[in-house]
Amino acid sequence: MRPIVEVAASLGISEEDVVNYGKHMAKIPAINNPKGKLILVTSMNSAKAGAGKTSIAVKIADDLQEMGINSMLALREPSLGPVFGSKGSAIGFGEHVLEPSDDISLHFTGDFHAITSANNLLSALIDNHIFHGNELHIDERNILHKRCLDVNDRSLRRITTNGGIQENTSFNITAASELMAIVCLSKDLNDLRNRISSMAVAKNIYGDIVTVNDLNVVGALLALLKDVLRPNLVQTKWGTPTLVHGGPFANIAHGCNSIIGTKTGLSYADYTITEAGFGSDLGALKFFDIKCRGNNLNPWAVVLICTIKALKYNGGVLVDNIKESNPGAVKNGLCNLKVHIENLKKFNVNIIVTLNKYDSDTKEEIELVKEYVTSQGIEFTINEAYAKGGKGAISIVDAIDKMKFKPLCHIYDLNDSLEDKISKVCKNIYRCQNINYNENVKNKLDEYNKLFPGYPICIAKTQYSISDDKNKLGSPFNYDITVRDLKVYNGARFITVFLGDIMTMPGLSKEPAATVIDVINDKIIGVF
Repeated sequence: MRPIVEVAASLGISEEDVVNYGKHMAKIPAINNPKGKLILVTSMNSAKAGAGKTSIAVKIADDLQEMGINSMLALREPSLGPVFGSKGSAIGFGEHVLEPSDDISLHFTGDFHAITSANNLLSALIDNHIFHGNELHIDERNILHKRCLDVNDRSLRRITTNGGIQENTSFNITAASELMAIVCLSKDLNDLRNRISSMAVAKNIYGDIVTVNDLNVVGALLALLKDVLRPNLVQTKWGTPTLVHGGPFANIAHGCNSIIGTKTGLSYADYTITEAGFGSDLGALKFFDIKCRGNNLNPWAVVLICTIKALKYNGGVLVDNIKESNPGAVKNGLCNLKVHIENLKKFNVNIIVTLNKYDSDTKEEIELVKEYVTSQGIEFTINEAYAKGGKGAISIVDAIDKMKFKPLCHIYDLNDSLEDKISKVCKNIYRCQNINYNENVKNKLDEYNKLFPGYPICIAKTQYSISDDKNKLGSPFNYDITVRDLKVYNGARFITVFLGDIMTMPGLSKEPAATVIDVINDKIIGVF
């Protein structure tokens, strides 16, 4: 690894403007002078092994650099929940990884800790206001703001606070908190102040919204979050400058790195590679509808990743058997890839389908995918970096170079009613027939249409299926979707729509990664 001051210097950033966190990590000033092209990496619905989005994003940027093309990465920060769980730290794999990998995966520069602290300070201040007379007449049974924690802990899905007055509340994981979304969507400190000020934290006994500004504690939260807004600079294993900033999950939040990180990357580099979490039905959808729409961003191209394993999984093969050759299952699973291609076309974006090749993939299986993708008029490439290393993403770079600008389109208008926005997403993207609303949602529809018009929606649902049911694999259609709840994030300026049984506090698997992580001879092992 190069010293981080050298990486910063390669971007034209002076040492005086670099805030070092050790020798290989730093915070740098944010700039907003976008000039480069933005490449989004997303995927089909993958098996539990993942699709390799981060690894391929890293390889694209590294290959561009090796070709003499100025490139950067703008990625999300890992969360401790997946790091100590089963998904891993999302910093790439093998030769295609961010460094220093362990530091990035764990405490990093403290952004997650600061957001967690600010979030829970706000909870404490709400309770303190009530304890000392409750001048704002807050209804203790209608507090909207939740505490959070950056680890998976299923026991916090249901708790009782305030001496039993506020029942059946819960914790969010930090990545799903509104403050995380606000940090990621804020343009600068003033925007951060305004967004925090407007956060809806409770209702009073008259049914009116109580905000952070009403509590007069905006400044206290800003004091904890001020340094968080500065993007974090690290590098890939091969030295490509990388901004890792913000970390919302895509299944229960908007799933994109910070707008500050992305625009800073676009200001320094000719090409900035980013990713949105999970499949295009989650991360890419929110990238277009929430991040791009509100910040004058237009991706130059979208790299849609598929794997033979994910195709087999969607073709009905159990996870334990997906490494076995099975061309029939691959053919059956192509229906899921088809849905993602069709969905992306609705946004009028340039599409490159990339097969992330593994050693277990056979020529027959690969040829099936190639024939299908090319028959759809879509550029097809194979990334062999996992098996062969080297310039595994050159074909992707070549495909990007051939493309012309296309203006981004959207599937709903911000002035549509909340019901219409939900209907257009669920029927056009998720292919459902009927939308069922739980009783508690119906009143919120009327209220939110009146109080929060013009907000985009943020879908929270399972990542394993195009539907709201993780068991509906492939390309389900003409099924029923259930809207379980709605929650307004007034500071983030979107409305979260909860589908199916999705929860904002994940649990740990039976054998979490925490059982193999250790420190041997002062070196951390087991983080992946």
